Amino acid sequence: MPVQRLKEFLDREGVKYVSILHSAAYTAQEVAQTAHISGDEMAKCVMIKIDGKVAMAVLPASYQVDFGLLREAIGADHVTLAHEREFSDMFPQCELGAMPPFGNLYGMPVYVAKRLTEDETIAFNAGTHRELIRLSYAEYSRLVQPTVLTFSVHE
Repeated sequence: MPVQRLKEFLDREGVKYVSILHSAAYTAQEVAQTAHISGDEMAKCVMIKIDGKVAMAVLPASYQVDFGLLREAIGADHVTLAHEREFSDMFPQCELGAMPPFGNLYGMPVYVAKRLTEDETIAFNAGTHRELIRLSYAEYSRLVQPTVLTFSVHE
């Protein structure tokens, strides 16, 4: 979902958001630092496979996925990191690694780390490595309806 399409979706849904342009940054922590946003508020997407099916895990930039916790929380047999070749075609208009956390718009389940829900607002890549969107977590939750689980640990 390119930036313009994402903005059109948010506008259509009546969401108030801020778009922030920044110099190119490629990790969620770098984006947070470049945009002067807390690593706890910056959401990153980690593409995972749950029993062979691709899904999206969304967590604060300053955290990492604990695959054991996630597997137990979901009740799956296998949860692993997805390889780029397994999901890159799903986001044809996004720069690799800059997908927005709207897996629901791409037909995949979205799992959000409970820690991310504790902030009033979240920020995330808008499909590029040079722009992010910031909006209320409540609005994000309304649009995505993610499954909230405890699966992240602080780096």
